[in-house]
Amino acid sequence: MIKLHKFDVIVGFYIFAIVAAQLMGAKVVPFGDLLGIPLSISVAVFLMPLLFTTTDIVVEVYGKARARSLVWTGLMVITLLATYTLFVTGLPAAERYVASNDAYNSIFGTSIRFALASIAAFLIAEVIDVLIYTKMQEKMKQKGMWLRNNISNFVGQLIDSTVFVVVAFYAFDLSLGANALFLIGIIIPYWIVRCFVSIVGTPFAYMGVAFLRNRKNIAQRNDPTNKIIKEVA
Repeated sequence: MIKLHKFDVIVGFYIFAIVAAQLMGAKVVPFGDLLGIPLSISVAVFLMPLLFTTTDIVVEVYGKARARSLVWTGLMVITLLATYTLFVTGLPAAERYVASNDAYNSIFGTSIRFALASIAAFLIAEVIDVLIYTKMQEKMKQKGMWLRNNISNFVGQLIDSTVFVVVAFYAFDLSLGANALFLIGIIIPYWIVRCFVSIVGTPFAYMGVAFLRNRKNIAQRNDPTNKIIKEVA
């Protein structure tokens, strides 16, 4: 019978969201227009709220230190993935696969600039998300998790969207005004949709906390050290 540690399951979802967003997030789809500004969103919009919600769940159950460790783990995954992608797409293809090499590089290829944008956005946004959630948790004394989760997500995702889009798409050969129009057209809808996904996913935050707390309580009951401490007390 297969047995999974519940925290490992949470980490698995976290790593899945990171890898899938990195590999598939380059696709941008139209999202209508606002006051004449064409709007677009990346398909990663459906995954990024999962990252922020996961760190909030971990803060809620295990505390800030464990959540920060998870963020550093995620940063390591992004860095390794970007580095390996740059390495393999730079290698020459065997004769049999020359015809498909351009397509392979087009799908999986990334630039150093995009890699740096992903790393910077992820690190800054996730650290701030954990910080905001932790501070609100202390002020609200464990109450209103739905509010803490969404506010920290909204701020974190706005920072993530802004940092990534600016670093990845700013065109140095265009004017500041032209850049601003294009970048805002991506940032605003991307952030709004991510906020909506975060709100819709709020029940999953509660489910995740209940999922981990149940496992944590079982582990504490079965820990002989914990029983000895209680008896001494």
